[in-house]
Amino acid sequence: MEERDHKKIGPELELFYIDQTVGKGLPMFLPKGTIIKRELERFVIEEETKRGYLHVSTPDIARLELYKKSGHYPHYKDSMYAPITIDEDEFMLRPMTCPHHFQMFLSKPHSYRESPMRIAELAQLYRYEQSGELMGLIRTRNFCLADAHIICSSEEQAAEEITGALDLIEYANGVLGLKLGQDYRYRLSLGDPANTEKYYKNDAAWEKGESLLRELMQKRGSEFEEAKDEAAFYGPKIDVQMKNVNGKEDTAFTVQYDFCMPERFDLTYIAEDGKPRRAFVVHRSSIGSIGRTMAFLIEKYAGAFPTWLSPVQARVLPIADAHKGFAEEVLKQLKEAGIRAEIDESNETLGKKIREAKTQKIPYTLVIGDQEVSSNTATLESRDKGKLGAIGVEEIISRLTKEIKNRT
Repeated sequence: MEERDHKKIGPELELFYIDQTVGKGLPMFLPKGTIIKRELERFVIEEETKRGYLHVSTPDIARLELYKKSGHYPHYKDSMYAPITIDEDEFMLRPMTCPHHFQMFLSKPHSYRESPMRIAELAQLYRYEQSGELMGLIRTRNFCLADAHIICSSEEQAAEEITGALDLIEYANGVLGLKLGQDYRYRLSLGDPANTEKYYKNDAAWEKGESLLRELMQKRGSEFEEAKDEAAFYGPKIDVQMKNVNGKEDTAFTVQYDFCMPERFDLTYIAEDGKPRRAFVVHRSSIGSIGRTMAFLIEKYAGAFPTWLSPVQARVLPIADAHKGFAEEVLKQLKEAGIRAEIDESNETLGKKIREAKTQKIPYTLVIGDQEVSSNTATLESRDKGKLGAIGVEEIISRLTKEIKNRT
């Protein structure tokens, strides 16, 4: 399966590379890879906003005190970078956003009328991964996570939000072309009461949280397996598991039930009777780490991305010099319509130009010759559907923009 390995395809298609001078586990996204990254980010923000998420932006570092308050330090310190001393105070590169979002929630009082409050962020995170565990875009030391924390007013509301988060994950996977049972599966990740060093101690809360997630998955009719000792330190979670081309499985997205942080941060809301009540928290990621998701998509499509994700969506191919003027006008129209297009003005034969476009896995080519110039058309060929014939330029633009807009 080497031909589908994202570590091979990524550099070949000029999507990303690892620069050893910059550092291991720190991928560098090239212009084409950055286009895919931005398209995924745009999709996430657009869809989450429709579903009532409030996007925020918080700092990449915070005082060490914040992570002591959350319990990530010392529970998580082996995966965190060493503290940075600034003005006699210690700061950490953040490995997660939940403490930031909880502090933001605490910045003013909140009413039950505001719940559920869905705080979301495309956050740059930093985790110290062992050198032997680093792998392309799947396991890195810096990544962008489509993260969110949902503050709820009741356990019932938290269960509803977990269901909503799973609905979002399944919808997003559908748009990305990933199928449940084929490309991904569910895992219910449980704690271990005997592992008091790893997990927050509250046996009753663990049992209740695990039962809640188990019953929720059973009610959905979703197939899942249970895995002991795979939970977060603050609560059980539902993980979306995917395998790379080498057969290794990783958690792609996750939904977590948290009974620990509301107590640690004293997260409360003003109830209907005017009194403060303890909130409930759900952590979730809609499409996980953008880089890791890109890796799975590169391998699924072998670099031949759907048109909406393709770095170059169309290439214009003039047959000879006499056709370049009209070809450049067609290119201009494509770009003005928001289509990512380019032109091949090399002196190569048409056959070689077409082969090069296929090698680059470009979804559409538009061939321009004498007949096309005289009729204001282009001969359209689809990477996936083959030759579509001579079509008016306006019609081509209409077809492509519809396909891109619908993310089909």
